[in-house]
Amino acid sequence: MALRMSIFLGADDRWHHKPLYHEIVKRARDAGLAGATVLRGVEGYGLSSRVHTTRLLDLAEDLPILVVVVDTEQRIRAFLPELDELITDGAVVLDEVEAITYRGGRRS
Repeated sequence: MALRMSIFLGADDRWHHKPLYHEIVKRARDAGLAGATVLRGVEGYGLSSRVHTTRLLDLAEDLPILVVVVDTEQRIRAFLPELDELITDGAVVLDEVEAITYRGGRRS
């Protein structure tokens, strides 16, 4: 079994004037995590309940961002202190998943 870490952010969230998701992906890679994917949402809301969407020009800012990382539970939990330093507004969801990988056309 593996652990999936889903990190919910806003596109406007920054770390030293750069997108926060860039720093999270960089640190995940530096930590040797199996991989990270960044997905940009077209609509959503968070703790503030303010809807962010691409449908309305005046609300097209700060769209939802989701960073997904899957690795062993031990490695994901060891990475959480990095997020404590980086995230001021957002949420992290951890769920147990079964990970199937393919390399060279073969399942491993």
